[in-house]
Amino acid sequence: MKSAAPFAYEGLERIFHERGRLAVCTCLVANAEGMSFKALQEACALTDGNLNRHLHALAETGIVVLARVRGSGRPTTIVRITDSGRERFLSYIDELETVVRAVQATDERRNPANANLRMATTS
Repeated sequence: MKSAAPFAYEGLERIFHERGRLAVCTCLVANAEGMSFKALQEACALTDGNLNRHLHALAETGIVVLARVRGSGRPTTIVRITDSGRERFLSYIDELETVVRAVQATDERRNPANANLRMATTS
């Protein structure tokens, strides 16, 4: 059933709709075994405090889990995306793709030359 508001994009969850959290979740989906806090920080170019704040928000909603692992040195924090977090994030990405396709379709109707340019650059 089609929504009466086709541009409402209700699948866009606010928790993911922030650059830092988008980066964190993308990294964690690509690294299902998890990542250390330090590796995640470097991959996302976030400060300690900024990453900590994003992880807290994501953990609070059950998207990620954090575990302290003790080794031969200092304890390491390992961050993993949960199964439900992965599912929610991938649904969010699907909804973003819907937004992109809608914009491209509108742009192609207004300026057919853009459709040819897009096809030439994606082939």
